[in-house]
Amino acid sequence: MTPTYLKENQEEPQAPARIGELFFQSRNVIVAGQIDDKLAQRTATHLLALAEENDDPINVFISSPGGHVESGDMVHDMIRFIKPAVRTIGSGWVASAGALIFVGAKPENRFCLPNTRFLLHQPSGGIGGQVTDMQIQAEQIRIMRQRFDHLFAEATGQTPEKIAADTARDFWLTAPEAIDYGLVGKIIETADELK
Repeated sequence: MTPTYLKENQEEPQAPARIGELFFQSRNVIVAGQIDDKLAQRTATHLLALAEENDDPINVFISSPGGHVESGDMVHDMIRFIKPAVRTIGSGWVASAGALIFVGAKPENRFCLPNTRFLLHQPSGGIGGQVTDMQIQAEQIRIMRQRFDHLFAEATGQTPEKIAADTARDFWLTAPEAIDYGLVGKIIETADELK
C-alpha cells in the first residue's frame, strides 16, 4: 500500500535522484566538514567516476576545518592521479587537512571565494601508551611535519624553512594574503570566472 504522502506527491521520491544526477553532470565535488576516511572514500570515488565519464575539468569545492591527515593525503593524491584537470575552490574556511586537499590542484587551478580564510599549522596528535610506542609516534609526527613542510613549500614557492617557521603556530591567511603567499592562484566571485 502506497503511503498517503506519496500518493499526494508522486514526484517527491524522484527528486533526490534527479538532484544527484544533475550534480554528477555538473562535474562538481564538495568536500565539506571534518576530513575522515569516509569523506576521503566518497570524494575519491566521485573523482574516479567523473574521470571515467570524460576528461572535462572537475571542480572541487572545499570548506573544512581539517581532520585526519592521511585521509587528506588520499584526496590530495587522487586529484593529482586522475587525468582531468582538477580545480579546487576554497569557500568558508580551508584548514589543515582541507588545505592539503586544496593544494592537490596545480597553482593555476587553485581558486577561492572572496571571504575564504586559510589555516596552516603543524601536524598534531595524541601520544600515549608505552614509552617505546610514544617514541615511535613522536617520530612519525616529526616525519609527517617534514613532509608537510616540503609539500606546502612546493605548492606555494616558499622554502620548507619558512613553512616550518610560519606554521609553528596556527597560521591564518585571508584570501588576498593566500594569493601573496602562493597558496591561491585567483580569487573569484562567480562561476563564470571558472570558464
